[in-house]
Amino acid sequence: MKNVLLTVAFCLVLLFCAFVKKGEVRRFELSGYAQGTTYNIVYYAADSLVTQGQTDSLLQNFDRSVSLYQPNSLISRFNRSEKGVEVDGIFKTLVIHVRQINRATAGLVDPTVKPLVDAWGFGVKKPDHEPGKEEIKNILRYVGLDKISLKGNFLSKRNLHIQLDLNGIAQGYSVDLLADLLERHHINSYLIELGGELRIKGQKPGNEPFKVGIEGITGDDLDPAPMRKVIEPGDGAITTSGNYRKHHEAGGKQISHLMDPLTGYPVQNEMISITVYAKNAITADGYDNGFMAMGLKRTMAFLSKHKEMGAYIVYRKPNGVVTDTVSTYFKGHPKLN
Repeated sequence: MKNVLLTVAFCLVLLFCAFVKKGEVRRFELSGYAQGTTYNIVYYAADSLVTQGQTDSLLQNFDRSVSLYQPNSLISRFNRSEKGVEVDGIFKTLVIHVRQINRATAGLVDPTVKPLVDAWGFGVKKPDHEPGKEEIKNILRYVGLDKISLKGNFLSKRNLHIQLDLNGIAQGYSVDLLADLLERHHINSYLIELGGELRIKGQKPGNEPFKVGIEGITGDDLDPAPMRKVIEPGDGAITTSGNYRKHHEAGGKQISHLMDPLTGYPVQNEMISITVYAKNAITADGYDNGFMAMGLKRTMAFLSKHKEMGAYIVYRKPNGVVTDTVSTYFKGHPKLN
């Protein structure tokens, strides 16, 4: 009797598996609020394998690690500490990746710029004045990745004044973690968007590719225009950095939120925005601000040697005319129209 029951149970399992295999793929959506912005996930599967509770929990855990807006997060505790703190896997991964990108961009991507970000009015607390030359010179004494050290899980710093801001790479990594969550549940067709950062895999039913619109600008770089380009990037990540959204005016000119860690001043060059493609979002997000600081010529030279990455760039010519260009990847791989 026991063998008969086992045989029946086994047959039922096979029937269930066959049903799931042949089950109709449906569209599922998740959306919520995280990191001071919104997130949206679309995935295709036979069942709702991932819930909003799971995604919210993941993002809340992420904020407990590296959110500057949470006073008890690990990064806030590090910034208040005199010598450093024990970090978790999220924090450690971000530090390791940002070190690599720092070297690749000759120091233009540097998370120790937080004192500069604060001084120029883009931090949590707003100063009552614009920093002068002496103040910037003093702040630069505490900027540089040589002033922090990661040994095991302990991230140390040389003194109290050294502070980190991982916002230039953290959001991209959180998108990657959401992608990992979906893939652990064997979901292989999805589009994840968090604060404009994207991660894409697979296709919609009917082999229809996911399409992404890239925001352009009109003649005034503070006036975003409707979608300037539509791309079909395939599997990978898309992130964007620009100086036309986060800025303020000082001395009769627009001050960008992007800091040059080598000079101590906001980035000022011909770049208006850059949309970066890479295999994962931690890479795309980690490089986009660096490319903004590098400028057009250096960025295009860099991408000519790193063809696994791509960029769509909006910039201003010397005569003031706004135009755009793309790197080799966008010319040869995805659809761009």
